[in-house]
Amino acid sequence: MKRVRCPKCDNYITFDETKYSAGQSLVFKCDACGKEFGIRIGISKLRNTQKQENTDLNGDNGQRTAEEAPCGSIVVIENVFHFKQVIPLRMGDNVIGRYQKGNPINTPFETVDPSVDLNHCTLTVSRNKKGVLRYTLSDNNSNCGTFVGDVELQPRERRIIEDGTLFTLGATSIILRTSEEE
Repeated sequence: MKRVRCPKCDNYITFDETKYSAGQSLVFKCDACGKEFGIRIGISKLRNTQKQENTDLNGDNGQRTAEEAPCGSIVVIENVFHFKQVIPLRMGDNVIGRYQKGNPINTPFETVDPSVDLNHCTLTVSRNKKGVLRYTLSDNNSNCGTFVGDVELQPRERRIIEDGTLFTLGATSIILRTSEEE
């Protein structure tokens, strides 16, 4: 089963993709808002076009710079439904919070947990003097707090965390997975 999201209201529509062949176009009507929209089954040609445009703009012939190299990921486990999401991290500030259409944060995840703020915490990825990746977690003045283990981060506190560190936002658990290239 596949899910598609309504472009107007973000409602999910589920369908069985095995009944359709690659390249086939489908039209859906959202039950929540009545919006009609179409999709095409198969690999997106747009993604390949975007990759080519980015390569052309960077002028790097597809080579990654140090800033674009893999920086690890966070594994989000929503305790209510045991729903797992893996979200890649990038160098610099990764602002973590609940996904909502129009929310400008760069590391959103989908959740129905009301105790997770739209802009809950920040995970900063940087390099130390030896060039090793360093991960620093701080709370963004959230309503329910950010917990590392069972200790709440204080306002303006920054905590260095490592691979496998479990931190909690409301009832949602997140595990840091660092980059394999370290």
